[in-house]
Amino acid sequence: MRNLPRRVLELPLEQRAEMAMKAAVRKVIEEHAREGLPLYVWSGDKVVAMSAKDLRSHLQRRLPRRKKR
Repeated sequence: MRNLPRRVLELPLEQRAEMAMKAAVRKVIEEHAREGLPLYVWSGDKVVAMSAKDLRSHLQRRLPRRKKR
């Protein structure tokens, strides 16, 4: 698991929920990559199958980079 802020319980509920969702998605992608299973995502107006590798690269292109502290 990634490093959590020391006072994670003091963060707003929305921020904690987003952190939990991102951690869950990372776990699913890792499991599917390990098992060689496709992930199904909504793209445009249809559902498409993507490999974990393709999904990772797709997400890296779409999501803004986080600043290192």
